[in-house]
Amino acid sequence: MSGGLTLRFVRAGAPGDDPGYDGERDLRYRVLRAPLGMPRGSEENAAEAACRHLVAEDASGRVLGCVIFRDDDGARGQLMQMAVAPELHGQGVGALLVRHLEAALVADGVREVILHARETAIGFYERLGYAVFDEPYVEVGIPHRNMRKVLSAKENFARHAALQQK
Repeated sequence: MSGGLTLRFVRAGAPGDDPGYDGERDLRYRVLRAPLGMPRGSEENAAEAACRHLVAEDASGRVLGCVIFRDDDGARGQLMQMAVAPELHGQGVGALLVRHLEAALVADGVREVILHARETAIGFYERLGYAVFDEPYVEVGIPHRNMRKVLSAKENFARHAALQQK
């Protein structure tokens, strides 16, 4: 995997059940909530156990990136709480996570992904093929925009095959 990282899906559960999930929660807190002055635990969402959790880990098992997907109806769902360790920003970890997740979603019949993008992340998601829709709004105290992408089975099949060869 790119840069010595391993991608894997982890299972949400009680602390200690899966070190990958524990590392994911810690990363989400440190990157997404602590800078906003929010308390520990605010990174957890109501659908946590029902979501897919994808992490990028280094050789020691330290979680350096993560993304969550909540399935809404089998054909559509929401990408949530994407986080990458600050020292790895701009090195492709986030794009790798999103592409890997999209390939798995297409294989499972998901055809559309929506997300709430922080204003500062809109360019990142646009480069991955997501488009803004609806009006700006404030969530967790900062500006956001809704974005969506219709997944292409052909495009994502090619991505998945390329990822498997690395």
